[in-house]
Amino acid sequence: MYQPRFTISNKILKNIGVIEAAKEVIENAPLIPDFERDFRTDAIVRQVYHGTHIEGNDLTLSQTKQVMLGEEVFGRERDVQEVINYRNVVRLMDELSQKKGSYDLDSLLEIHKATVERIVPPDKAGKLRTTQVVIKEENTGRVILEPPAPHEVPYMLEDFLNWLNTPESRDIHPILRAGIVHYVLVAIHPFVEGNGRSARAFANLLMLKENYDMKKFFALEEHFDRDLSRYYEAFFIVDKQADDISQRDLTPWLEYFTETVAVELTKIKEKIRKLSMDSRLKLKIGEQVALSARQVKLVEYLSEHGSAKMKELGNVLEMVSEDTVLRDLKDLMKKGIIEKEGSTKAARYVIRRKN
Repeated sequence: MYQPRFTISNKILKNIGVIEAAKEVIENAPLIPDFERDFRTDAIVRQVYHGTHIEGNDLTLSQTKQVMLGEEVFGRERDVQEVINYRNVVRLMDELSQKKGSYDLDSLLEIHKATVERIVPPDKAGKLRTTQVVIKEENTGRVILEPPAPHEVPYMLEDFLNWLNTPESRDIHPILRAGIVHYVLVAIHPFVEGNGRSARAFANLLMLKENYDMKKFFALEEHFDRDLSRYYEAFFIVDKQADDISQRDLTPWLEYFTETVAVELTKIKEKIRKLSMDSRLKLKIGEQVALSARQVKLVEYLSEHGSAKMKELGNVLEMVSEDTVLRDLKDLMKKGIIEKEGSTKAARYVIRRKN
C-alpha cells in the first residue's frame, strides 16, 4: 500500500500553526450575513478565474464573472467552456462534500468529467487515460515529466485511495493530507487532460469534507496562479528525486503547500477582522448594516488608508461609473458609516468618528 514519505519540518509546523489561528478567527467571527455571501461569491469567482488561468485560459477576471452570470463574452469558445465547467466543478464539490463514506475513484472521475465537459471527446471525459503522455517545457520542448504508463494508473489510484481511507492516514492533519492528494494525483496524471484542475478540486474536496472549509472563503488557486514558477518548481523538486512516486520525499512540496494555505487564510482573516468587529458598521448596538459588495470595498479602502478623494475611490471599483460610486458613498453617509470632510473638489471621505 502507498505510504507517503515526508518529515514534519519546522516550516510545516509554523505554517500549520498560522492556519489553525486563521481558521479560529474565520469560523468564529460574527460576520454580517451579507458579508458572508459576498466573501463566498468572491472566493468562487477567484477559484474559477485563477483555476482556469493556470492552465492557459485567456479570459480576464471581468469576462469570467460575465460568463458565470450567463452573459455573452467575446473569447475563445474553449476558454468560455472551461470557465463554465470549473464553475460546475465548484458546485459539484459542494455536493460531494455532503456525501458520507470514503474517498473513491467515482468521485474523482465525476470531478474530471465536469472539468473537461465539451473540451475532450466524450469517451475521454471521466475516463482514465489509456495512452502515455509526457509534459514538455513550452519554450524548449524538453520533457519535464513523464507520468506512469497507462496500465499502471488504475492500480496506483486504487493503492493511493486505499491509503487515503485508512485510520493511519486520517491521523495526519487534513491540510497535509490535502497537499499529499494534490501532489500524488498530479504525479500519477490519470487523465489525458484536466489533471491539474481535477487534482486541485479533489484536494479542496478533502478540506471541505474534513471541516477545513473555512466557510468557503478561500481560493488557493489564486496563490498558485500568481506565482506559477514557484508552484511548478515545488512539484519539480519532488518529481526529480525518483522515478517511483512512493520513493519521493514530499516534504518540500508540503512546505510550499502549507505556506500557500497559510498565506491565503491569513489574508482572509485580516479582511474579516476589519469588517466583522468594526463597531462603526453598526447603526446602534445590536443592529448591523447590510452593505453591498461595492460598499464593502469602499469601507475597506477607507479603513486601510484613513481617507480618500472621490477619484481614488472610483479607482477602487473597476468598471463602475462615477455616478454609481457617488450613490454608494451617499448611502454609506446616510447609514452613518462614513462622512465627508470639505465640500469642494478637494473634499475627502473618512470613516465616521464614534460619537
